[in-house]
Amino acid sequence: MARIGIVAEQAGETRVAATPSTVEKLRGLGYDVIVERGAGSASAFPDAAFEASGAALVDRADAWHADIVLKVDAPTPDEVGLLADDATVIGILSPALRPDVRESLAVRGLTALALDAVPRISRAQSMDVLSSMANISGYRAVIEAAHEFGRFFTGQVTAAGKVPPAKVLVAGAGVAGLAAIGAASSLGAIVRATDPRPEVADQVKSIGGTYLPVEAVVEQSTDGYAKATSEGYDRAAAALYSAQAADVDIIVTTALIPGRPAPRLITAADVASMRPGSVIVDMAAAQGGNVEGSVAGERVVTPNGVVILGYTDLAGRLPTQASQLYGTNLLNLLKLLTPAKDGTLVLDFDDVVQRSITVVRGGASTWPPPAVSVSAAPAQAPAAASVAPVVGVAKKEGLSKGARTGLMALGIGALFALAAVAPEPLPQHLTVLVLSVVVGFYVIGHVHHALHTPLMSVTNAISGIIIVGAMVQITLPDLTVQILAAIAVLLASINIFGGFSVTRRMLAMFSKGGEK
Repeated sequence: MARIGIVAEQAGETRVAATPSTVEKLRGLGYDVIVERGAGSASAFPDAAFEASGAALVDRADAWHADIVLKVDAPTPDEVGLLADDATVIGILSPALRPDVRESLAVRGLTALALDAVPRISRAQSMDVLSSMANISGYRAVIEAAHEFGRFFTGQVTAAGKVPPAKVLVAGAGVAGLAAIGAASSLGAIVRATDPRPEVADQVKSIGGTYLPVEAVVEQSTDGYAKATSEGYDRAAAALYSAQAADVDIIVTTALIPGRPAPRLITAADVASMRPGSVIVDMAAAQGGNVEGSVAGERVVTPNGVVILGYTDLAGRLPTQASQLYGTNLLNLLKLLTPAKDGTLVLDFDDVVQRSITVVRGGASTWPPPAVSVSAAPAQAPAAASVAPVVGVAKKEGLSKGARTGLMALGIGALFALAAVAPEPLPQHLTVLVLSVVVGFYVIGHVHHALHTPLMSVTNAISGIIIVGAMVQITLPDLTVQILAAIAVLLASINIFGGFSVTRRMLAMFSKGGEK
């Protein structure tokens, strides 16, 4: 049974890698958990709460000497020296930007897992620490901007006069950008957003923002992260940013490309065109910044009175919630790494998630991992594709649709033929059945996928009516009717129980403690 150590972070980092609730669940996986005294004090998790959850409180050296060490930031050289031989350390290691960390861990013969390298695939979403922290950071960016702005976000009409609403521009509509859009919109501001991916326009609109498109061809992402844009897009975007900077009161920039410096979006000239008292929050300041003049970790005031915030600890400014989400991300990862729930961590390199996050294994560097393609957006057909393959595909799709239409027409014709020769009142019932099939096919076939769950509840109700009718018919003395009624009861029952089972599982995803 391995021991998990929860260690205190360096000064300035308010988050902690586990909370009392996640400690309890880690122990449920078979691990012994030890916590460095005071590790959760900055996140409002006292030592007594960890002790009540079953963890043992230890000093710094004992916590760092555990078999598995969980932390938030990458370990410093001094901290690497405290790790036990053959230990495993898990945290935000920034392996693409911190080769020094990789080397120091490899020299010691350790195993290191970077939680910030989780691939963006569906089954890894519960471990995606970048998304969970970006969500908090985007919200906090707007709160910081509102504090600096010092004026209303929402419009006001009073006896003393009219106050216009603030205008906010959010550059980038990823997780952080959407959180910022939602926060600013809920405060009553006029929110505009830009992003290289036009498919995010509906998401921006759904939370109260207005999407500003950049008219240029953009390469689609295949790994779930942003890609570098083309020169044509950059020129068009620069013109858009310049026009918006002169009009808006607040700008929040979120553009990041993993493993590369942040792209420059807002120039010094754009900043100079903004009104005094305007605020810019550069969420990419730690990676070089999206805004010219921003400084990582600092508040800068320009000569024309514009405040530029380059804070790099936005998530840490909400330490309790950030620690809860981060701890849950870690817990979900350890569930994957502990399949037998016996307190033994097992690394399976055949699993794309485990392979992607492993930076060092037993002292051997395993970075970078093989590329993972996740098709985050619909793939665009190459412009130079030959005509012949396209025509062939079109014909194939046409035949498929024609075959479906033909089969449906054949079935409807057979039912009408049966109705023509059947005794009364069967023709009337068959006619209703045929019309129901046609109407149901076209109605349900065109329902948006987002409405399938409520639609399932409606079909369950319809299936309930079918069962009641079939149960009435099953009592008739005719054997044929009894057989057909029994089949109807069976099929409708499968639909009802299956529908409720799927609905329950989907609703549990949105319920607190749904896994229980």
